[in-house]
Amino acid sequence: MSSPDVSPVLQPVAFLVGTWRGEGHGSYPGIEPFDYGEEVTFGHTGLAYLTYAQRTWHPDGSPSHHEAGFLRAAGDGRYELVLAHSGGRVEYADGSLDGSRLNLASRKVVNTATAHPAKAVVRTLTLTEDGLRSELSMAAMDQSMQPHVASTLRRVPD
Repeated sequence: MSSPDVSPVLQPVAFLVGTWRGEGHGSYPGIEPFDYGEEVTFGHTGLAYLTYAQRTWHPDGSPSHHEAGFLRAAGDGRYELVLAHSGGRVEYADGSLDGSRLNLASRKVVNTATAHPAKAVVRTLTLTEDGLRSELSMAAMDQSMQPHVASTLRRVPD
């Protein structure tokens, strides 16, 4: 059976479909700056959403953070991102596409009792000549919104 086409309402973000891998750097008040590896996979079913899976690892190869969820078409050029984080957080964000940059801002963040509490998250995914640039800012741990992690990812051949 062949793979279905990406839903017409997702054609503007169809460039995300596939697996992307690369390296990134992070920092935030109260923690030491760090480097990491990252892999992001966007898949599709032909319905009005993309599946999303992200994982990161430390430079020594040991696992770090994981996220999973869905990027949904919300109509009128808007998109919704629904995520579950391995650190005990659930996030709902929405936003729009500006050229080749998908801008998403959290509307609701729910933390479990054992999570490092986050209040808000802003993400951008930008298609560049070098690949996919992923940037995340957050308001967490009693800090105001500020950059946290950024990575440059290259498409992994099928």
